[in-house]
Amino acid sequence: MIYLEPKFLPGGDRFVLIEFGNEMNLELNFIAQGLAAMIASQKIAGVVETAPSFASLLIRYDPDKVSFEDLRREMTALIRSLGPSGDIVLNSRLIYLPTTYLDRWTRECVQDYCHKIKVKEPDPEFVARINGLADTSQLVRVHSGTEYWVAALGFWPGLPFMMALDPRCAITAPKYNPPRTWTPQGTVGMGGASTAIYPVATPGGYQIFARTPVPIWDNEKRFPVFHDSIVLFRAGDRVKFVPIDEQEFEFIEARVKEGTYVYNVVEYQKFSVKDYKSWIGSLAKDRRF
Repeated sequence: MIYLEPKFLPGGDRFVLIEFGNEMNLELNFIAQGLAAMIASQKIAGVVETAPSFASLLIRYDPDKVSFEDLRREMTALIRSLGPSGDIVLNSRLIYLPTTYLDRWTRECVQDYCHKIKVKEPDPEFVARINGLADTSQLVRVHSGTEYWVAALGFWPGLPFMMALDPRCAITAPKYNPPRTWTPQGTVGMGGASTAIYPVATPGGYQIFARTPVPIWDNEKRFPVFHDSIVLFRAGDRVKFVPIDEQEFEFIEARVKEGTYVYNVVEYQKFSVKDYKSWIGSLAKDRRF
């Protein structure tokens, strides 16, 4: 549900959370990112940084320069000036990520979980079954058949929470219960309607079925793409997973290790919410790939 009026929730004396609704959908995220872009362009006094999420925007501010009430009034005026979401146009890079689906590394991770914690159906088969897909091969076609919208970044530095832009590729999956104690770096998985990539080896609860050899954060900034940030993604980026086999995975992994890998990032694009809505309106949304 989209709220008739956004909710302003204080977070201590330096943060305010603006909630636009109570569900995970692209419409609410477009509004959050549109407001973040407007705040950046107008250089609002006292605002230190913003962090869009699925249905909200977190603002960090300096209480010595702007009060909570003054910030709320200014943000309310900005939100009204945004107009309908269809008017929003955002800078949006397109990032291609080579990805091995149904790989041995995530399969071994799931097998280890079943041995040590809890027996469960293998993740790819489980996700395919509950989404009405014929088999894991169709899961690969469907999951890799769309661009993904980077809606938010967290819970680990650089981890993107992404949503399928093509509704024909929308799939969902519940999280593990209990979660895994480890997940390989670069693992691609799903929780709810969100796809994520694990930046490092870490515990986790998403259903996993693929892995990329490409680092998505680099605190040493070894590659030019990390010149401005140790994190690869920005909110509003689009990601396209490009299926590769395990031999190519290992070839790219070696190039990453020696520092010669070249990231495939299209920098100059814009994303029109109006054009996007027009496009999805032309689709037969019940037809899978």
